[in-house]
Amino acid sequence: MVCTPASESPKYFTLPCWMRSFTAARLRAIATLGDQSHRTAKAIAWVRANYAKPLRVEDLAKIAGMGVSTLHHHFRTLTAMSPLQYQKQLRLHAARERMLIDSLDAASAAFEVGYESATQFNREYSRFFGQPPKRDIRTLRSPGALPLESVSNQ
Repeated sequence: MVCTPASESPKYFTLPCWMRSFTAARLRAIATLGDQSHRTAKAIAWVRANYAKPLRVEDLAKIAGMGVSTLHHHFRTLTAMSPLQYQKQLRLHAARERMLIDSLDAASAAFEVGYESATQFNREYSRFFGQPPKRDIRTLRSPGALPLESVSNQ
């Protein structure tokens, strides 16, 4: 890359040469299909589409075309959580939505979103939402609660 001196560049290209080349390289990397961000986004999309299925991080890494530790690093960078934490959060939100909208009981919702144990589901639900499923749904359905659309999109 040839950089022109700032005095010869138009006003909107007065970044230092090293910064222009860095920015161009990053833009090229983002635009390239093999980039780590694109591969990680592919893994995130797979988890979103398949959250009810059992998740093996090794298989997810293969889907993304990355090593396990590389996937973990980039996944955490993009989502601020591990793949398993992300899956758990998707499952909990989906179960909550099914209980609210479809009037499913907690155990049915838990099994529908991929939990194998209703007890484990109740424990994780309480930890995440601050109260057990039955009480949470009752609270959300009470007068003065947020509209169901705003709760299901949280």
